[in-house]
Amino acid sequence: MTPDPKSPQRWIRPEVLALSAYHVPDPGDLVKLDAMENPYRWPDELVEQWLDTLRSVELNRYPDPSARTLTDKLAQAMQVPDGMQLVLGNGSDELIQMLALAVAQPGRVMLAPDPTFVMYRMIADVAGMTYQGVPLAADFSLDVSAMQAAIDKHQPAIVFMSYPNNPTGTIFDATAVEAVIRHAPGLVVIDEAYAPFTDASFMPRLGEFSNLLVLRTVSKMGLAGLRLGLLAGAPEWLREIDKTRLPYNINVLTQASALFALQNKTMLDEQARQIRADRSQLARALDTFDGIEVYPSEANFILFKILQGKADDIFNTLKKQGVLIKNLNPVGGRLQNCLRVTVGRPDENEAFLAALQKALG
Repeated sequence: MTPDPKSPQRWIRPEVLALSAYHVPDPGDLVKLDAMENPYRWPDELVEQWLDTLRSVELNRYPDPSARTLTDKLAQAMQVPDGMQLVLGNGSDELIQMLALAVAQPGRVMLAPDPTFVMYRMIADVAGMTYQGVPLAADFSLDVSAMQAAIDKHQPAIVFMSYPNNPTGTIFDATAVEAVIRHAPGLVVIDEAYAPFTDASFMPRLGEFSNLLVLRTVSKMGLAGLRLGLLAGAPEWLREIDKTRLPYNINVLTQASALFALQNKTMLDEQARQIRADRSQLARALDTFDGIEVYPSEANFILFKILQGKADDIFNTLKKQGVLIKNLNPVGGRLQNCLRVTVGRPDENEAFLAALQKALG
């Protein structure tokens, strides 16, 4: 049958037609431990102060297109080195897309370890780049030799490294990351989305490498609803990447809310410390279960493997008991039979552990 000449199949690029949309399940009333969110809400008195702040926001006016006040506050809060600049995005996803658009040309390659954040591949496809994943070592550490060999072969325009890595939670050896940065011919972006939950960071080393940029988000700090990310690096890179940014991409409510939140950063930092402590306790509890392998994590989630090969069954049984985690088994490869649980509040973690005990039988 001849396709309709005005159909999407004729005009939408094949790479886009082949994509599957990023699926976010509706949690309903389930205990939600699937999305790496901070589980702690703000105290009521702080919510009232925030609402008072929003009352003065002029919704009839466009926002500051460069979000200058917020940018300065974020640079201070994230300890961005002097001489470096920031570009803000509607979440780090928009910044990943801006980076891809800035370097994309036919035949150019985006490279990253595998498995890693799924949006790298999706955005590479949308931008018309070739995506190349490089398998991690057996323990999910960075395979430097494999990365360097892939760099030599593909000459990537941009390399992404999630640090700590999502979905494994591992923190790559800093010397290994440095070797990749030095070996890469193009940009290397260290994605530090989970920076609140680890002491490791390449932010202080900006300027040490001419091709290094650092990506951050406020989502994991407890501000996921704001959709605010930041890219830090040398002005000569940031000036060019900023040209791909759509005007007024950070709205007035996000700017005002983020500024207010950063004025209360001590509370957010305390929540992150609590999540770190809860992560350690949850990992110790998981280690006592028979039939699973628990992977070390420096993020706000824990990856574990169902050794009996029944990850789908375990996931569905947990869901029937009212607990939603992330099933990575459909991804296949190294993530076959793996599940990932976000660190929740202590009561949520207990509910998950009790449900898991029943599911494992």
